[in-house]
Amino acid sequence: MAKLIYVTNMSLDGYIEDERGAFDWFPPDDEVFAFTTNLLRSVGTFLYGRRLYESMAVWETNTGLAAQSELMADFASAWKAANKVVYSTTLAAVSTAGTRLERQFDPAAIRQLKATASSDLTVGGANLATQAFKAGLVDECQLFIWPVVVGGGKPGLPTDIRADLELLDERRFRNGVVHLRYRPLGQ
Repeated sequence: MAKLIYVTNMSLDGYIEDERGAFDWFPPDDEVFAFTTNLLRSVGTFLYGRRLYESMAVWETNTGLAAQSELMADFASAWKAANKVVYSTTLAAVSTAGTRLERQFDPAAIRQLKATASSDLTVGGANLATQAFKAGLVDECQLFIWPVVVGGGKPGLPTDIRADLELLDERRFRNGVVHLRYRPLGQ
């Protein structure tokens, strides 16, 4: 059975966006970028909320990004290789290949997808991840903690449930980012 992995960047105080909705406070870094690319390369399907999908779709729709460097080309290739499922009630259509649009999050459909997938899945976007946590679907959390305090914004983890976690792995990067890999207990 495939795992559903929640992957996100967050500030030291736990936010994925600041109070203005910006997430430009984590600058690109080759070491973290290469690590993230390797993580995504092992994934067969990305589950996205609308906003995160629209941010990530540029890896397919803007061919100039991949032309900027070998690292960026590698990331674009890994991103394009995976299937994508976008959950949105407002998005009219998707703009990338291998992508389907779903109007609502259906835990039973995700369980079926996990049972039949040959590669792991990721869930991205705090609201979508919260729904997956509440449904008991998240098998692993991979958090990239950036050395910045933004003081408020959109929390990176659910705020209205309790989840006990077991630390599986950690990695420190030269730029101060820490990658933490956890498994929710009781699943």
